[in-house]
Amino acid sequence: MEIEQVFGLPAEDCILVSAKTGEGIKELLDAICERFPDPPEPKTDKLRALIFDSHYDDYRGVVVSTRVFDGKLELGQKILMMGTGRHWTVTDLGKNTPFPVQVKTLETNEAGWMVASIKTLGDVRVGDTVTMQNDPAPEALPGYEEPNQMVFCDFYPSSSGAGGKKSDFETLREAMERLHINDASFTYEAQHSEALGFGFRCGFLGLLHMDIIQERLEREGNVEIVQTAPTVSYMIDMRDGSSVEIQNPADLPDPSKIEGIREPIVKLEMICPNENIGDLMKLCDGRRGIFKGQQFLSETRQILDFELPLAEIIYDFYDKLKSITRGYGTMDYEITGYRRDNLVKVSIMVNGEPVEALSLICHRLTAEVRSRAILKKLRKQIDRHQFEIALQAAIGGKIIARESVKALRKNVTAKCYGGDITRKRKLLEKQKAGKQRMKTIGSVNIPQEAFMAVLEQE
Repeated sequence: MEIEQVFGLPAEDCILVSAKTGEGIKELLDAICERFPDPPEPKTDKLRALIFDSHYDDYRGVVVSTRVFDGKLELGQKILMMGTGRHWTVTDLGKNTPFPVQVKTLETNEAGWMVASIKTLGDVRVGDTVTMQNDPAPEALPGYEEPNQMVFCDFYPSSSGAGGKKSDFETLREAMERLHINDASFTYEAQHSEALGFGFRCGFLGLLHMDIIQERLEREGNVEIVQTAPTVSYMIDMRDGSSVEIQNPADLPDPSKIEGIREPIVKLEMICPNENIGDLMKLCDGRRGIFKGQQFLSETRQILDFELPLAEIIYDFYDKLKSITRGYGTMDYEITGYRRDNLVKVSIMVNGEPVEALSLICHRLTAEVRSRAILKKLRKQIDRHQFEIALQAAIGGKIIARESVKALRKNVTAKCYGGDITRKRKLLEKQKAGKQRMKTIGSVNIPQEAFMAVLEQE
């Protein structure tokens, strides 16, 4: 009855199946044949097969999972990938029954795996159509929509693992290359920051994908990673009618040429106990959420539907959801599109010089709170100098937050044991003038540890 309440499935249609004991397997297979529609009829006699998955094997190269819609795929056949235009020769064919079994032919509406001496996963695109090289099909199958990376963050090697024969950066690069072979939806590119050194800008399909990649890099690659706070991609509408997509706030064009900034919006579904509905609604309202609906699930649980900006849920939304519901709440989201809002770029300045590595894009209403939190963390990390250091957050030319690192002061009046007050005042004024002169020509070197402390995801 619980399955009927949670998923809305009729209880009488459920089949008792145990993969451990084998109970109900025959009934399950019979139900699949009865309830699922028959495969479609072939539309042409020419070969058309759809690639739906692929993985890398150390001994055979890329193993392609494919389904034949038209014609037949044979061993030794010369094939053409219609999307990439690459030519290959089939060296091995097989089916999973569920164990891999080699065959010589895959007929129409059959699915199996194919090996064609393909060296890298970059040569295979999921959703591509396989056809014959000498007698190709006139048009490709519809295929799949290309996966779009929506969440971005930076991975930097931790310096705590120093002392080996190879640098931490090279170890991280090799780990990412091995991981990318088996997960083509994960993208990365090397980048260099004067503040943070060498690292990688990585793109992920979502939050769960990002957590899995980080865990696999640390476990399989044996490398320690410092991960910055995640960001999202933004669409910048220019005044000339064009649109530009950016993933890094430092890449924002000149504000005078920008018509508006659009951010990704998600449809969020939360399953929560009845007693936590009010707290979750308050949480979503504080994250610029729009209430869309409420569904009755059972006597103790309900489903809440909201529309929220993706940037508002990628940082700590899930943790707060679990905290409010004491672990009983769950969430699911999907990207629905982009929407224009009152978004601004906040620049962080140290001693009057902007630091692009700390800049961020956020809503104007939350800009002051977020920038002040960054400045307070940065103030604790920068050492005191001989002059006062001003830490400022600005939107354009307007300062919205400020913190100060006080100057180190020498007690110049210690040698005065008495006498006229003008003697002490003269020494203090001389010290003040020296501090002002030092401030105009002095520079502040921000250590890498300070950037890591500010940018690292909590």
